[in-house]
Amino acid sequence: MRRWRDRIAPDAAGLPAGGHRRAAGLRREELALLAGISVDYVTRLEQGRASNPSSQIVEALARALRLSGTERAHLFRLAGLAPPGPETVPAYITPSVQRLLDRLTGTPVAVYDAAWTLIVANPPYAALMGDPSGWRGSERNGVWRTFLAPRNRVQHTVESRRALEAAQVADLRAAAARYPADQRLRRLVAELVAGSERFAELWESGAVGQHEAARKTIEHPHVGLLTLDCDVLSVTGSDLRIMIYTAEPGTKDAERLALLTVLGTQALVG
Repeated sequence: MRRWRDRIAPDAAGLPAGGHRRAAGLRREELALLAGISVDYVTRLEQGRASNPSSQIVEALARALRLSGTERAHLFRLAGLAPPGPETVPAYITPSVQRLLDRLTGTPVAVYDAAWTLIVANPPYAALMGDPSGWRGSERNGVWRTFLAPRNRVQHTVESRRALEAAQVADLRAAAARYPADQRLRRLVAELVAGSERFAELWESGAVGQHEAARKTIEHPHVGLLTLDCDVLSVTGSDLRIMIYTAEPGTKDAERLALLTVLGTQALVG
């Protein structure tokens, strides 16, 4: 991990490179920030004092360290884990996709896997939709949040919400057909069937399809309503979904979105 950390320049990871640095690579606290884990845990991993890291932590470290596919598999084996195989929902963000995300610093962007579990979200997305850094387990899944979580910031009519629910379930069923051996996906479906009559009804219908985003109206607690275009881009060969929110230039929505990008997730003080 230390060698991989040393080879990444901070600016390549979207971090400021100012101040005195003993090495050109990432500091431990910077790797911890990028991976969403504690500095102490990074230190213990590098010193061989941490045992049994979860696959989620290893995946987050591989992503933060910009590892190639071969390096990522090696990191999994070093952690005593089998690298995810083709039978599991992919969660690997390639370096080329990561570079694309690095360049969209002024645009809300989130990356989801084929089961609609959030892999990574940039600061503008967190400012727009709410900070997801504290979400754990099923909380990070978009379908779970639609059916079992409190309402989010997206505004819906009765008709648009029912259409969203049907599209998400059809998309999730298609993912389950592609990855029938993925245990995490099977547990997610079981949890949704048990916790939501509406989900269970839609799941039993057997519909298979693809969830496609469109225009969304978002009620933000500080800047009010924004109506934005939400596009979902597919990454060939990885089954990832990149969700991007944009506003028409010159509109009030664009002004509010730009304000959110500057403010980040901090609360406005009147």
